[in-house]
Amino acid sequence: MINRRTFLATGAAIGVTQLLGCATTRDSGWVTLVDGAQMKTLDGWTELGKGNWSIVDGALQGVAGQTGFLVSKDSYTDFEIRAEFWADEDCNSGLFLRCEDRNNVGAANAYEVNVYDKRSDPSYGTGAIVNVAKVPQPMPRAANRWNVFEVSMRGDHLIVILNGQKTVDVHDALHKSGPLALQSAGGTIRFKSVKIRTI
Repeated sequence: MINRRTFLATGAAIGVTQLLGCATTRDSGWVTLVDGAQMKTLDGWTELGKGNWSIVDGALQGVAGQTGFLVSKDSYTDFEIRAEFWADEDCNSGLFLRCEDRNNVGAANAYEVNVYDKRSDPSYGTGAIVNVAKVPQPMPRAANRWNVFEVSMRGDHLIVILNGQKTVDVHDALHKSGPLALQSAGGTIRFKSVKIRTI
């Protein structure tokens, strides 16, 4: 006969195993949306467009000839995000936050935290929020290395930190709430980890 303590411990172990097998795990208030070392499928995301997403060498990879997105199932209002990513020189990617229309994601209806070293207007290049907050010049670059975005959106106060450098600190209330989306629109982008915590 299995006693109650053994039953509960077994149930907890099964629950942890199930969490590690999917796209979402929890750690001290943080929800892990991407864990390249654990991900097996794109469960937990809705794919839009043609971002050519796959899981390669412990990372979620997008290789785009056309624009594509992975959109989270949940929506968020006030939150912090920590994203570890690698980009090649031709990469056009970013984090789209508080997306107002999960079926039609773009900079006009979401905050686009940009990864785009070759953008023709570098003021809204890597580290900027497109059409909202310009990045300090010279623009920081992300190509050919692992980088970390730390983003905070609390009400209308938006902060972006790239590799320890604050690139955005602005107040803007255009977009209130919505899912987040990962973009693949050119070159190669890899996300090793994406975590979010509501605040």
